[in-house]
Amino acid sequence: MTDHIDTTTGEITEKAPVAAFIASHLNGRTEEELSTEFHTLLDAVRAHGKKGSMTITIIVEPPANGVESAPLPIGVESAIKAPKPTPVKSLYFLDDDGLPVREDPRQIAFNFRTAPTTDTFKDA
Repeated sequence: MTDHIDTTTGEITEKAPVAAFIASHLNGRTEEELSTEFHTLLDAVRAHGKKGSMTITIIVEPPANGVESAPLPIGVESAIKAPKPTPVKSLYFLDDDGLPVREDPRQIAFNFRTAPTTDTFKDA
């Protein structure tokens, strides 16, 4: 970022790209964390076939005590909204009390009996 500062006067001669700021913030840790989150988002979009988003927020606070030459506290925050799998659904009926049940309460219940088992055959 020294390429953008006049070393004789200390003035900013050109505005530094925001990407360069993010890449150097906290000695590169911010860029590494953002890259990891970005690839997590890409993997989720690919896996679920739905859109997602990533928001990067740069927070700049005023100098301490309003002193013009004091340093500015700057932070970078991020948030991803990755798609999630569609939950599997199951069908239910509502009983007379309004509770979900698997069996249709209007259907007549059959009492099935099992036939006795035998090892012998009868001739007719």
